[in-house]
Amino acid sequence: MDNEVKILTDEELIAGIVLNNRQANFEILYKRYHAKVLDKCYGLVKNSSLAKELAEDIFSKTYEKIATFQNRSSFSSWLFSLTYNHCIDYLRKKKKLNYPEWTRANEIPEIIDESEEDLESIDYENVMEIFELIHPEEKALLLMKYQDNLSIKTIAQSLRISDDAAKMRLKRARSRVIFLYKEKFQKK
Repeated sequence: MDNEVKILTDEELIAGIVLNNRQANFEILYKRYHAKVLDKCYGLVKNSSLAKELAEDIFSKTYEKIATFQNRSSFSSWLFSLTYNHCIDYLRKKKKLNYPEWTRANEIPEIIDESEEDLESIDYENVMEIFELIHPEEKALLLMKYQDNLSIKTIAQSLRISDDAAKMRLKRARSRVIFLYKEKFQKK
């Protein structure tokens, strides 16, 4: 089985699940991606037992929906999209986090200088600190785009918004991080 983990592609494993009901193939996918999904869940909810619970829910949902995977993107992109979507839905429901209301209550100046020269000395740990100050949906957007390299279309589908709304929210999230970073760490 260890050789199968290395030899078979995600797509071949999925075909075996869908066409031949090979549950062992799903176990291989689970082993391949569980740690990454768990890490993404923890990054959003900051609670390890809750992250484990959410990760298990995500893999249950993945198993139920595996037949709907259409190879339009990589399996990992599809899985990570499900992960972010599930975690954001959880946070919206449990913490009653309404993104438009939160944005209105946490406005930033309209014009943010996003020039590279001011951001050359950005410290990763400081950025992670700023990430804890922004809305989970903005954090997820930035992680989807810059960590997981998901397309705008995939991000939009994951958040159930239009492509234009995804672009606008991504720009707003970037601006908010830059603004907060400069406010906190680059005061002159």
